[in-house]
Amino acid sequence: MFDVSGKIGLITGGTQGIGAAIAKEFLQAGLRGIAILARTERKGLQVVKDLNEEFGDGKAIFIQTDVADKKQFDDAFKRTIEVFKNIDIVVNNAVARLGENWEKCMAVNLIGTITGTLLAFENYIPKYRTGQEGVIINISSVSGLYGNSAAPDYAASKAGIIQLSRSIGNDILYNRAKVKVIAICPGYTDTPLLLVTEENFLGAPYFKAYQDRVKGLSPQAPTAVSKAVVDLIKKGRNGSVWIVTDNLPPYEVRLEINKVIM
Repeated sequence: MFDVSGKIGLITGGTQGIGAAIAKEFLQAGLRGIAILARTERKGLQVVKDLNEEFGDGKAIFIQTDVADKKQFDDAFKRTIEVFKNIDIVVNNAVARLGENWEKCMAVNLIGTITGTLLAFENYIPKYRTGQEGVIINISSVSGLYGNSAAPDYAASKAGIIQLSRSIGNDILYNRAKVKVIAICPGYTDTPLLLVTEENFLGAPYFKAYQDRVKGLSPQAPTAVSKAVVDLIKKGRNGSVWIVTDNLPPYEVRLEINKVIM
């Protein structure tokens, strides 16, 4: 069982919502240090200040990063190693703001997650981990499993994250790198992404679809996801996909696919 205590983590999109909750949950679980990556410096510096006041000076650092920029992302890994000397856990959580064009949505949500996963898996965790194993958590969405007529671009990006995680999370690759990869699919969650208007969608019909979709729903707390992340880092199997919704414990998705010869 993977033990979070004493490890070093890196999380993207870590200044608000699910990402901020995960960062705090990690430190409560005994993480030795965490690098928080995001685009907005002011918010990032405040989050790090608050975490260091609560958990101890130097526990958290902020690195301003656009995950759609591979060089910036790579430099953030290097800075994390420079400060903490190690890296054991990477959480790819960054998400494009609703209303950014669909190309930006794919660049941040999917390409950014691919970049972060490959950098962690191939370049950094195997070389700089503190123990015998590392972990990558990729935050997807139930929209990636079931689709989302209100935000098809978002759903497509999140579906890609699931298949990325399942594809890299196999025994052949694990035996080489000793890094397990897990995808987590939150349901309707109370984050700043819920503060939307028609301008945040591809058009009026998509906004109407969103309003119909969430009517009567109560969002779960971000801490439901953060607690699941810490739990699944410990016990989740490599390549597994999990749903976290309605403030309930996570449950694993079983994807039944007939084998084909490739």
